[in-house]
Amino acid sequence: MGGTNPSDLSESRSERHLLAPPQHLAGPGGLGHVDSFGPLQSIRDGTTLVSKNGMFEFGFFSLGSSKKRYVGIWYTNIPVQTVVWVANRCDPINDSSGLLTINGTGNLVLLYQNKSVIWSTNLPKHVKKPLVQILDSGNLVVRDEEDVNLEAYLWESFDYPSNTFLAGMKSGWDFRKGLNRQLSAWRNWDDPCPADFTLAIEFDAERQASPESYIWKGGKKIHRSAPWNGPGTSGVPELRPNQLFNYYLVYNEYEAYYMFDTRNNSVITIIVMNQTTSTGQRLTWIEAEKRWQLYTSKPRDLCDYYGLCGGNGNCIIGENPVCQCLKGFKPKSEEKWNLMDWSDGCKRNTPLDCKDKNKDGFVKFLDFKMPDAAYSIGNRSMNLKECREKCLSNCSCMAYANSDIEGKGSGCIMWFGDLIDIRKVSSGGQVLYVRMPASELGESGSMVRAVIVVAGIGGVSGMLLLGYFSRTTSKDRNRKTRVEEEKLELPSFDLSTIITATNNFSSNNKVGQGGFGPVYKGRLADGQEIAVKRLSISSGQGIEELKNELILIAKLQHRNLVKLIGCCIQGEEKLLVYEYMPNKSLDFFIFDENKAKLLEWGKRFKIICGIARGLLYLHQDSRLRIIHRDLKTSNVLLDHEMNPKISDFGLARTFGGDQIEGKTNRVVGTYGYMAPEYVSNGRFSIKSDVFSFGMTVLEIVSGKRCTSFSRQKEDLTLTGYAWTLMQQGMATELRDSCLRDSDHNLLEVLRCIHVGLLCVQQRAADRPSMSSVVVMLSSDCHVLPYPNRPAYFMETESPQRCPTSNLTGPVSVSDVEAR
Repeated sequence: MGGTNPSDLSESRSERHLLAPPQHLAGPGGLGHVDSFGPLQSIRDGTTLVSKNGMFEFGFFSLGSSKKRYVGIWYTNIPVQTVVWVANRCDPINDSSGLLTINGTGNLVLLYQNKSVIWSTNLPKHVKKPLVQILDSGNLVVRDEEDVNLEAYLWESFDYPSNTFLAGMKSGWDFRKGLNRQLSAWRNWDDPCPADFTLAIEFDAERQASPESYIWKGGKKIHRSAPWNGPGTSGVPELRPNQLFNYYLVYNEYEAYYMFDTRNNSVITIIVMNQTTSTGQRLTWIEAEKRWQLYTSKPRDLCDYYGLCGGNGNCIIGENPVCQCLKGFKPKSEEKWNLMDWSDGCKRNTPLDCKDKNKDGFVKFLDFKMPDAAYSIGNRSMNLKECREKCLSNCSCMAYANSDIEGKGSGCIMWFGDLIDIRKVSSGGQVLYVRMPASELGESGSMVRAVIVVAGIGGVSGMLLLGYFSRTTSKDRNRKTRVEEEKLELPSFDLSTIITATNNFSSNNKVGQGGFGPVYKGRLADGQEIAVKRLSISSGQGIEELKNELILIAKLQHRNLVKLIGCCIQGEEKLLVYEYMPNKSLDFFIFDENKAKLLEWGKRFKIICGIARGLLYLHQDSRLRIIHRDLKTSNVLLDHEMNPKISDFGLARTFGGDQIEGKTNRVVGTYGYMAPEYVSNGRFSIKSDVFSFGMTVLEIVSGKRCTSFSRQKEDLTLTGYAWTLMQQGMATELRDSCLRDSDHNLLEVLRCIHVGLLCVQQRAADRPSMSSVVVMLSSDCHVLPYPNRPAYFMETESPQRCPTSNLTGPVSVSDVEAR
């Protein structure tokens, strides 16, 4: 794994599946500071070998508070003990009677109580003068002292990786030795036995298919590197040499492997398979801060997850939704596709006619990560023209490309059946030629020009965009004009009717107080219960905000959005009439010690998912793209079945077409829930709503207000506390105290915390879209990317202290507490 954007990762328990708790292991006396031993020597528990450069140490160790003893290799001078290789991964010794010695055949043997063999090497031949040595690279080797070639190793630990990949190691195949070097995660931070999370190089030599790197979770692929096509892989530009690392992708008759080394010997970096987060992580050691820092991880984003968009589906980060059908294809299941379930993929608009190959041609797609090579055949001697003709001659051939882009377009690779796991990339991509029937090739009837734009989901979304552009005839038509031209088609109540229904706005009927005025419960003559929002004369919400809310919410129809029944504008009175929510707002429950007990985890999870679906509707499925701008627990109302309904659209903004963000000089909303880019410079987008959602999720899980939370000892905010707990492998400690003794789905709790932290990342681009959030919440088998350090980590970074000097206009902020 490579990467270019280091994120701040402090020492954490979640890493301690490889970073065990600090413990001094070097034993007194014995061999002292030596790097090797021979047949007449041994290593007892308490003595170690140390590499000549002092970097690595080999011997016995324990993990955590356990007394079980393992044999392995770790960094000598890194205070956060970092174990990089373990011999007896699943066979620990229960006491200190372990002994490492060399037997009569020259093999290194681990004995228990001086008789039982726990682990041993397997040399290819008997050796009279074997030498066991720990090298400066961290490689433990067995060699023949009589061999003048000091690198003629008979056995080496690098051939049998644990969960950690070091510089100079090879991941992949050695055909001469019959070795396939794979990484496998530890079960947890104190159990190094292999888990079901692995990294392996795979290929089919008979088909001449290019090697590819896969990450597996159990029997399921969760990430794929893309085929090797020279010194790199298509769609993975970070595997090109850079200022820090050299990368090597080698494929010949003897070997197929990946390797890296550092250009600066002072750089300490490792790749580790993390079972907890289901990611492969590159970590670098920050000596000045005495901690490991996350450099990059795989999968790195939503499109990095294997086959997310199904067959013939193209994943494009930044699109909404991220999955699009290739040009000439359409969703196999429109219903699933619209529900963000893309697993069925896409089918052709027009089937191929194999009776006449001359009727088919190819569409050229630029900047693609190549499809899974498991469904391909290669031929390194063919040129691209020959490759095209070969593909046309076989009706099952769906696409072709150069197999080696570095050779100025040499070699041929052809794919058969559906194209799996493709994505559009910004750099490092390749040209893919996809077979099409004549009807999809345009007027030329042959190969069409390069295609960058892909087919959208169509249907309702397309009609909504068409309706928007038909109304907006010029860029100069401003929002105010469009608002005034809208027809509300909303019932208008007489003021006398509302006065009667609310008992003349009696204080006994008052159920809430918002930033723009009080809310009253009422009952109409037919018995219908209503909630009346009475805009105060002195409130900041004038006629513009009122029209805005009326127009928006009157035309929104979704089970997780509050329903507007009517309005009343008479004299100084401006009233909005809503359906009544008998259970008030979400904050009424979760921040009250006694009422919080009424919200057991199942109800909280249902509320989180409901809010997510409501926001998804606003961002994607409503007539216009709507940004709420003030999502928080007090603006989530609960009906009689505790179903959540998003309310208060007075600050919402609408976008049309492909617009996804805007900028304002008047920042409005609630501190604590506002995204950092909105607070600092007035930029708002669908990702600022995502930030507010993430903060709301953390509040629902914890029962703590983000605006008043403080960990005095660490000076942490709610986001900082949640992220730190996750790093330490203690995320469940974030749960509301009333949930900790109850029987509920801990995996759901952890998933919600993880999703919440993904949503509150500092950079808007790093946050997922709401379509991705809905998918992540609804699928317990979906592997989540690892979140970067969140915004507002410390109290000194809290939004209340964020500077606003770069704003050119007035700053308007609603009350910190519930509105």
